[in-house]
Amino acid sequence: MSTNTSKRKGSELTGDERPAVKAKPRSEKNRVLVTGGAGFVGSHLCDYLVARGDHVICLDNFFTGSKDNIAHLLDKENFELIRHDVVEPILLEVDQIYHLACPASPVHYKYNPIKTIKTSFIGTMNMLGLAKRCRARFLISSTSEVYGDPLQHPQTEEYWGNVNPIGERSCYDEGKRAAECLTMDYHREHGQEVRIVRIFNTYGPRMALDDGRVVSNFVSQALKGEPLTLFGDGKQTRSFQYVSDLIEGMVRVMDNDEHIGPFNIGNPGEFTMIELAEMVKKVVNPNAEFMWVENTADDPSRRRPNITKAKTLLGWEPKIPLQEGLLRMVDDFKKRLHIEEGTSKAPSNGQA
Repeated sequence: MSTNTSKRKGSELTGDERPAVKAKPRSEKNRVLVTGGAGFVGSHLCDYLVARGDHVICLDNFFTGSKDNIAHLLDKENFELIRHDVVEPILLEVDQIYHLACPASPVHYKYNPIKTIKTSFIGTMNMLGLAKRCRARFLISSTSEVYGDPLQHPQTEEYWGNVNPIGERSCYDEGKRAAECLTMDYHREHGQEVRIVRIFNTYGPRMALDDGRVVSNFVSQALKGEPLTLFGDGKQTRSFQYVSDLIEGMVRVMDNDEHIGPFNIGNPGEFTMIELAEMVKKVVNPNAEFMWVENTADDPSRRRPNITKAKTLLGWEPKIPLQEGLLRMVDDFKKRLHIEEGTSKAPSNGQA
């Protein structure tokens, strides 16, 4: 007579009697989510991470990003693209999250300010929730705008800022301040691994042609033979870093195992808008003229990072001087503006 065990079907076996079934092993590659990965900065970050061998998931709703920025990555086996808005939750399995999703230029964030602050707060909360579930390290890309119109110069990470909470720019400025707050609350309350980067003015190939940022404005106008638009008296200052310097800084912040930040990532070289216009004229179009218009509301008068913290703790500092960086982005802008070689008034320099 057979035992009861021998009569049971395979599907009726107890947990102890079932043979072990091995799950598919997870990839050995670092799995990295880049929100806003089809944007200007995000696409360059995706390039860097794909090149070093990470498995990269690019998440973007294409409000300001462009598929053109990441089209060259679509056939890479370690890259995938998901069209998604971070204001809505998403379930993924990742090891690191670079949270860049948010309109970052005045033209774009003023176009839909409520959407902007929702992206900064709700989007950040959703991505922090995902990081908590996955036990992934989370990096928030904050901004020098958290310092507002600064009363401290240059700005250190300890400075709390001088921001108008109800102004036209507050959807972005206060949105990023709230995102930093939420990031640190997840760290304190849940023990979440977090990193904070405060990005100062960045430029380079793939900048949106219509984003209203001063470098892209000047280069576009110079290439098209239009006057360079200067706001107010043109004596406002900014510090400009080339995008490759920013990417290296962001990755160093993410990959370091000791320091949360915040870290200022920017170039401490300071230029007035007039000095920038003169340099663009020199590099792009020596015949360019200037046009003066009324300044916009709450435009910071000075902006320059103190990067001592990043230099000391991470060994990072920018390498590309402004003139060299401008030369590197001219060809990209010519192609996208459909300007034939030799038709612009820019001097020939032989550099990409």
